Amino acid sequence: MWTVVYIAPTVAMADRLKGILESEGMLVNLKRIDVDDVGRGNIEIQVPEGEAEEAHEIITENLGRLR
Repeated sequence: MWTVVYIAPTVAMADRLKGILESEGMLVNLKRIDVDDVGRGNIEIQVPEGEAEEAHEIITENLGRLR
């Protein structure tokens, strides 16, 4: 089952976080919710339930560099 670990405010940020997680060997799914024409909105970053805690830690470690 897929679990939401973060909701990104832009497609660009979601794509960067997806790349970081994938580079750590994780499966990642992005689900766009209410995204406008310029890529702003809510993009759910989802990983398999068993990887959620590790994914959350990786995202937390990397958020400062992405903003």
